[in-house]
Amino acid sequence: MHNKRSGWVLAAPSSNSGKTLVAAALLRLLSRNGTDVTPFKVGPDYIDPGFLQAAAGKPCLNLDPWAMSPARLDELLARQTGERFLIEGVMGLFDGAVSGEGSTADLAATYGLPVVLVINAKGQGASVAALAEGFSNHRADVDIAGVIFTQVGSPRHKKLLLDACEKSDVRVFGVLASDPALALRERHLGLVQASEAEDLDQLLNHAAEVLERDLDLAGLQEIATSPEASAKSSSPSIQPLGQRIAVARDIAFGFCYPHIIDDWQYAGAEISFFSPLANEAPDEHADAIYLPGGYPELHASALSSNNVFLEGLQDAAARDASILGECGGYMVLGEGVVDADSTRHAMAGLLKLETSFAKRKLHLGYRQATQLTASGPGNMAAKFRGHEFHYASILTEAGDKLFKVQDANSEQVEEVGLVSGRTMGSFIHLIDIVP
Repeated sequence: MHNKRSGWVLAAPSSNSGKTLVAAALLRLLSRNGTDVTPFKVGPDYIDPGFLQAAAGKPCLNLDPWAMSPARLDELLARQTGERFLIEGVMGLFDGAVSGEGSTADLAATYGLPVVLVINAKGQGASVAALAEGFSNHRADVDIAGVIFTQVGSPRHKKLLLDACEKSDVRVFGVLASDPALALRERHLGLVQASEAEDLDQLLNHAAEVLERDLDLAGLQEIATSPEASAKSSSPSIQPLGQRIAVARDIAFGFCYPHIIDDWQYAGAEISFFSPLANEAPDEHADAIYLPGGYPELHASALSSNNVFLEGLQDAAARDASILGECGGYMVLGEGVVDADSTRHAMAGLLKLETSFAKRKLHLGYRQATQLTASGPGNMAAKFRGHEFHYASILTEAGDKLFKVQDANSEQVEEVGLVSGRTMGSFIHLIDIVP
């Protein structure tokens, strides 16, 4: 890397350990103390970055070792500004794709970065030391620098944890006391979006104050490391959908990877934003429209009634603008969405697609996609990597398919999505192109 900015990886033994809360608290604490710190998130998650961005006051980019090439990861890390960066891991430290690749540990090892392990101590005593030791010894190329405990119930509980770690030579960087006021609300795809969280700023300040009481901040600063470059070549990116791209953005369409928008702007595209929930139409001069994922099923009644928005999409299709919908955006391009109460809501009708949440079924995992049409989001030779995470069931999906898809193990080949003229979509959230 060409910079000397330094930082850490914040990981955990498993999901629900409290690493997002700790990461946000640490980011807020550092920024309040005058440190210019940049947040990153490992993996495909598009909800946690909203909290990290709110905490740091700076955009949070995803770093995905499975979906992105080493050169691409280098590029994104190099975009950071400031003296420090913090990378929040995904799931457990050694968890990645089904193939086992792309874990937080892989990223930490690639860049020689120290890992601070966030451990939920609820219901645990001296056993936490064995857990930390086990993680430290699992891979020689991963540096577990120490731990931060969450859900610590009492001073006695805290002393028990600290004594056990001292005996095992496990460094403790911090303790976060159990506090009902620090709870983050959840929804079926994870945390409620940061943009919907009430009193988020107050919560982040409180979390920073609670963490600061028992945090070895000086020790953390000492172990911060600058990333070691892993590649010297450049990497391709997803090409812009057009020269003027209108992007849907509100709480119904919030699952948009910021690096993709950045890429399009770097390539010379002009980006505008509009809110379907506010019944706004895309820019009438746009030659491309992007509807990212989100929670349109929670706002289906309003979207179905927002004629300015829907007619704006239909007018764009009529003038042959390129329109791409991902996941929730894909559903809205269809003919109708059935909500959890079995009520059908008419949508844009640009694709022969009917979806339902009346019977939810989880679809989850990395995807490798090759487009089947020249009018798709890339060229025909492009090898997309992306992620699928939704509960919608497909009632009707008729027409030409958009992608041929494999899973992370290059198995289960199938064709997904729809394309009609220059309107297209699928349930896949595209992340990047790999060479």
